[in-house]
Amino acid sequence: MLRRSFLTRIATIPLAALAAERGLAAPSKTLTAAEVSALQAEWKKLLTAGADVATTTEPLKLSDDEWKKRLSPPAYRVLREEGTEPAGSSPLNGEKRPGVFVCAGCGLPLFTSAMKFESGTGWPSFFTTIPGAFGTKTDFKLILPRTEYHCVRCGGHHGHLFDDGPLPTRERWCNNGIALRFVPKA
Repeated sequence: MLRRSFLTRIATIPLAALAAERGLAAPSKTLTAAEVSALQAEWKKLLTAGADVATTTEPLKLSDDEWKKRLSPPAYRVLREEGTEPAGSSPLNGEKRPGVFVCAGCGLPLFTSAMKFESGTGWPSFFTTIPGAFGTKTDFKLILPRTEYHCVRCGGHHGHLFDDGPLPTRERWCNNGIALRFVPKA
């Protein structure tokens, strides 16, 4: 199983490069740095009043057994064991409605639909985040260093950060869809 995960990850590297080469890694228009800052500052405009989301980044500490009760086995593998879902397997990859993407583990708001773009990689991708949503660490699982990111509230693994996204951030927050829950704007 580990070999298959490793081979799946290796196979996606050329896909990301091809997507960037063909211009797939771009939102519908190039944003300015000021527009990105405004998206980050005004993210709550895409959150439905009374939505079931976390309102604090105070750490959520649960035992392994509590996480296993709370999450499906595939979500547990990604969020708690730093796994990766198969490319193209998440319905959230095609989600286009206005709204907010929250952590599937704890409900912390992470991204908005306005931050999402089609990267061509098979995973939901975002060019920026809601400020303060993630912590990062260096991952050497594929030998070369990568930036791995986790929910700041529950520590759940979400994905990896790459520098091949659209301007002006050049960021591609490549997220496992199973680690997200979408809250549509009502």
